[in-house]
Amino acid sequence: MTKTNFPSSLFRVIDANINRYKEGIRVVEDIYRYIYNNKDIASKLKTLRHIILPINIKELLSGRDSINDVLKTSTKTEQSRENLESIIIANLKRAQESSRVLEEIFKLIDIEISEKFKSNRYSLYNIEKLIFQELC
Repeated sequence: MTKTNFPSSLFRVIDANINRYKEGIRVVEDIYRYIYNNKDIASKLKTLRHIILPINIKELLSGRDSINDVLKTSTKTEQSRENLESIIIANLKRAQESSRVLEEIFKLIDIEISEKFKSNRYSLYNIEKLIFQELC
């Protein structure tokens, strides 16, 4: 795929959601790696975080415009967390939501990648259930 096929705004959506997806997973992965010493969950999350995309970094960066992002200011709920559980919930939800956006956008670009994000989203749902069965 070349960037001439799609508007840079499409790359902007992909770039923002790839970042959210990976960042959300990484937060939970690190909690399970360094705080809970849970190799199983940390490894599952690490695997989900390492997805190969058919887009190169230059294409993604061509659409990046974080300076002009109209919603870059944090909301009050984003500025506070009560405990590790609330951090885990917020970041799993962030990764799940981003997976859904990427699944939809990649339907325009590469159906296999779209299906991979769909599969990853369901894996995140399963990991979330596993985590909360352990926490309860």
